[in-house]
Amino acid sequence: MNSESLNDLLAFDRRHLWHPYTSLENPTPVYAVESGSGCILTMGDGRELVDGMSSWWSAVHGYNNPKLNTALTTQIKSMSHVMFGGLTHAPAVELGRTLLKLVPESLNRIFYCDSGSVAVEVAMKMAMQYMHARGMHGRKQFATIRGGYHGDTFHGMSVCDPVNGMHSLYNGILPKYIFADRPKCAYTDEWDENDFESMARQVEIHHKSLCAIVLEPIVQGAGGMYFYHPLYLKAVRELCDRYDILLIADEIATGFGRTGKLFACEHAGVVPDILCVGKALTGGYMTLGAVIATAQVARVISEGEPGVLMHGPTFMANPLACSVARVSLELLIENNWSEQVATISTALQTGLAPCRALECVAEVRVLGAIGVVELKKSLDRESMIQIQHAFVEAGVWIRPFGKNVYIMPPYVISMDDLGILTDAIYWVLSAGDF
Repeated sequence: MNSESLNDLLAFDRRHLWHPYTSLENPTPVYAVESGSGCILTMGDGRELVDGMSSWWSAVHGYNNPKLNTALTTQIKSMSHVMFGGLTHAPAVELGRTLLKLVPESLNRIFYCDSGSVAVEVAMKMAMQYMHARGMHGRKQFATIRGGYHGDTFHGMSVCDPVNGMHSLYNGILPKYIFADRPKCAYTDEWDENDFESMARQVEIHHKSLCAIVLEPIVQGAGGMYFYHPLYLKAVRELCDRYDILLIADEIATGFGRTGKLFACEHAGVVPDILCVGKALTGGYMTLGAVIATAQVARVISEGEPGVLMHGPTFMANPLACSVARVSLELLIENNWSEQVATISTALQTGLAPCRALECVAEVRVLGAIGVVELKKSLDRESMIQIQHAFVEAGVWIRPFGKNVYIMPPYVISMDDLGILTDAIYWVLSAGDF
């Protein structure tokens, strides 16, 4: 891209295009990407950056993967989209068959939707309809834990952290649900049963009004990249069983191997009643989410009033998205995702260890293919601009938020490129005033 074209592109973008969580009138700088291949983003000015974000945790196979490209180009020759109301097609069925080989056996009813955020919305509607169909009309509330994030759709926001989350502006408009204290026992800590006291107390008080507990299993993503103890999740499952409450697992960020298990619930040996997936489902190629429920949940909803699940997106089960998702899941198995993630995890432990000695660093933690360097203070707007620029100058694409400088690289990353990412984090943090 020549400099004139690049300047025109950036000028139009700055004036007219709204980016996530950014002011349109006073936006933070953006960097133009021209192409991607493997784990490398080629920028509009010709620079190459090692991608540490997997495009918000979705591009697990990297960019421009030949098999994923072929899945799309083959499918588009027959049809790019057809409504799912009253019709079906092979890509949706084949993706369903592939999904059911990966999820626990009891999860076998699939609802396709537009994205991960919408998947949470659908799951919450499922839980409410499930209780309504059973005649439990008073069970319309949800319980969750503080520090969570479940997307930006309106009802999904209602179970995000109400104080420190991104949606406090909407307090007073969103439904008010039940929030237990955030787990204090980290993944590697010794388990303390007292850590579960807040959730147990809230559910004991409110169980007659609860239809479900919804949470991110083990890893709270956008809520702070916090890893909590598996026995907490196990206790949640037992609590749901005791009080006849559904468990909704939001595995949009953690699903398909990111934490070292295919699904994060496996760290605790539990199976939810409703599972939400997205992001890596299509390998980052298309937007697609899925809500996978037990036969019991589906049967009760279908036998109750109004007898159908009241949701139907226009682009539900989009054939292009289903086609590329099926191949993406097959690639996970073919590429031995567990070995890929284990190798990345070991390299992250080693590569990020020097950051512990930096004055600005509070903690370094790693789980699976997630590496987090938590700072002692949050990055303000100017610090965010400064650190983003420094990472680009260092030849990497890393997008920090809050107190966290973190990476979730594609599973196909080489150890050399992963070393570039971890080295960049150390040198940028050691050179800056963060």
